[in-house]
Amino acid sequence: MQISDEKSVVESTEYGSEGRVSTRGDVYSYGIMLLEIFTAKKPTDEMFSKETSLRKWVAKSFPEKTIHIIDGALLDPEEGDDLKATHSILLSIIELGLECNKELPGERIDMKDVVVKLNKIKLAFLQNTNKDADNF
Repeated sequence: MQISDEKSVVESTEYGSEGRVSTRGDVYSYGIMLLEIFTAKKPTDEMFSKETSLRKWVAKSFPEKTIHIIDGALLDPEEGDDLKATHSILLSIIELGLECNKELPGERIDMKDVVVKLNKIKLAFLQNTNKDADNF
Protein backbone atom coordinates (compact mmCIF):
# COMPACT_ATOMS: atom_id res chain seq x y z
CA MET A 1 0.00 0.00 0.00
CA GLN A 2 1.37 3.44 -0.90
CA ILE A 3 1.57 6.31 1.54
CA SER A 4 -0.91 8.33 -0.49
CA ASP A 5 -3.43 5.47 -0.18
CA GLU A 6 -2.91 5.28 3.60
CA LYS A 7 -3.37 9.01 3.96
CA SER A 8 -6.58 8.99 1.95
CA VAL A 9 -8.15 6.33 4.19
CA VAL A 10 -8.09 8.67 7.18
CA GLU A 11 -8.70 11.90 5.31
CA SER A 12 -11.49 10.71 3.04
CA THR A 13 -14.19 10.77 5.69
CA GLU A 14 -12.89 13.92 7.32
CA TYR A 15 -12.18 16.56 4.71
CA GLY A 16 -14.73 15.75 2.06
CA SER A 17 -15.04 18.14 -0.84
CA GLU A 18 -14.28 21.31 1.13
CA GLY A 19 -10.73 20.34 2.07
CA ARG A 20 -10.76 22.52 5.20
CA VAL A 21 -8.93 21.71 8.40
CA SER A 22 -10.91 22.21 11.62
CA THR A 23 -10.88 21.44 15.33
CA ARG A 24 -13.52 18.80 14.62
CA GLY A 25 -10.97 17.19 12.30
CA ASP A 26 -8.42 17.29 15.11
CA VAL A 27 -10.90 15.57 17.42
CA TYR A 28 -11.51 12.94 14.73
CA SER A 29 -7.79 12.27 14.40
CA TYR A 30 -7.38 12.08 18.16
CA GLY A 31 -10.14 9.48 18.33
CA ILE A 32 -8.49 7.41 15.62
CA MET A 33 -5.21 7.62 17.52
CA LEU A 34 -6.90 6.36 20.72
CA LEU A 35 -8.41 3.43 18.83
CA GLU A 36 -5.04 2.65 17.24
CA ILE A 37 -3.21 2.68 20.57
CA PHE A 38 -5.69 0.56 22.48
CA THR A 39 -6.42 -1.99 19.74
CA ALA A 40 -2.91 -2.13 18.21
CA LYS A 41 -4.56 -1.76 14.79
CA LYS A 42 -4.12 0.92 12.14
CA PRO A 43 -6.84 2.22 9.80
CA THR A 44 -4.59 1.06 6.96
CA ASP A 45 -4.32 -2.57 8.11
CA GLU A 46 -5.35 -5.04 5.44
CA MET A 47 -8.32 -6.23 7.50
CA PHE A 48 -10.00 -2.85 6.94
CA SER A 49 -11.66 -1.69 3.74
CA LYS A 50 -14.30 0.80 2.66
CA GLU A 51 -16.94 -1.49 4.15
CA THR A 52 -15.16 -2.09 7.47
CA SER A 53 -13.10 0.74 8.90
CA LEU A 54 -11.23 0.73 12.20
CA ARG A 55 -14.04 2.77 13.73
CA LYS A 56 -16.78 0.42 12.45
CA TRP A 57 -14.84 -2.61 13.67
CA VAL A 58 -14.48 -1.13 17.16
CA ALA A 59 -18.07 0.18 17.28
CA LYS A 60 -19.40 -3.26 16.31
CA SER A 61 -17.63 -4.77 19.33
CA PHE A 62 -18.51 -2.01 21.80
CA PRO A 63 -19.28 -2.50 24.65
CA GLU A 64 -20.05 -6.22 25.03
CA LYS A 65 -17.11 -7.60 23.04
CA THR A 66 -14.59 -4.81 23.56
CA ILE A 67 -12.32 -7.07 25.57
CA HIS A 68 -11.73 -9.10 22.37
CA ILE A 69 -10.40 -6.14 20.38
CA ILE A 70 -8.17 -4.56 23.03
CA ASP A 71 -4.42 -5.04 22.58
CA GLY A 72 -3.57 -8.14 24.60
CA ALA A 73 -0.52 -6.47 26.11
CA LEU A 74 -2.85 -4.05 27.89
CA LEU A 75 -4.81 -6.92 29.39
CA ASP A 76 -1.83 -8.77 30.81
CA PRO A 77 -2.62 -8.53 34.51
CA GLU A 78 0.07 -7.62 36.97
CA GLU A 79 -0.07 -8.93 40.48
CA GLY A 80 -2.80 -7.16 42.40
CA ASP A 81 -4.51 -5.61 39.37
CA ASP A 82 -8.26 -5.22 39.60
CA LEU A 83 -9.33 -6.64 36.24
CA LYS A 84 -12.86 -5.22 36.46
CA ALA A 85 -11.47 -1.73 37.06
CA THR A 86 -8.96 -2.14 34.23
CA HIS A 87 -11.73 -3.30 31.89
CA SER A 88 -13.91 -0.35 32.92
CA ILE A 89 -11.10 2.13 32.25
CA LEU A 90 -10.38 0.58 28.85
CA LEU A 91 -14.09 0.74 27.97
CA SER A 92 -14.10 4.44 28.86
CA ILE A 93 -11.12 5.10 26.60
CA ILE A 94 -12.64 3.18 23.67
CA GLU A 95 -15.94 4.99 24.16
CA LEU A 96 -14.11 8.32 24.09
CA GLY A 97 -12.34 7.31 20.87
CA LEU A 98 -15.70 6.48 19.29
CA GLU A 99 -17.20 9.80 20.44
CA CYS A 100 -14.27 11.64 18.86
CA ASN A 101 -14.59 10.11 15.42
CA LYS A 102 -18.28 10.05 14.71
CA GLU A 103 -19.05 10.31 11.01
CA LEU A 104 -20.54 13.81 11.10
CA PRO A 105 -18.31 16.55 12.53
CA GLY A 106 -21.24 18.21 14.31
CA GLU A 107 -21.91 15.02 16.28
CA ARG A 108 -18.35 14.79 17.62
CA ILE A 109 -17.41 15.61 21.17
CA ASP A 110 -15.71 18.97 21.69
CA MET A 111 -12.00 18.89 22.57
CA LYS A 112 -12.69 20.63 25.90
CA ASP A 113 -15.04 17.78 26.79
CA VAL A 114 -12.37 15.28 25.70
CA VAL A 115 -10.02 16.78 28.28
CA VAL A 116 -12.69 16.56 31.00
CA LYS A 117 -13.34 12.89 30.18
CA LEU A 118 -9.63 12.09 30.05
CA ASN A 119 -9.18 13.61 33.50
CA LYS A 120 -12.04 11.47 34.85
CA ILE A 121 -10.47 8.37 33.30
CA LYS A 122 -7.10 9.31 34.79
CA LEU A 123 -8.67 9.79 38.22
CA ALA A 124 -10.36 6.37 38.02
CA PHE A 125 -7.05 4.82 37.01
CA LEU A 126 -5.18 6.48 39.87
CA GLN A 127 -7.84 5.46 42.38
CA ASN A 128 -7.55 1.88 41.15
CA THR A 129 -3.77 2.01 41.38
CA ASN A 130 -3.90 3.42 44.90
CA LYS A 131 -6.29 0.65 45.98
CA ASP A 132 -3.83 -1.89 44.62
CA ALA A 133 -0.95 -0.21 46.45
CA ASP A 134 -2.96 -0.26 49.70
CA ASN A 135 -3.49 -4.02 49.36
CA PHE A 136 0.25 -4.78 49.64
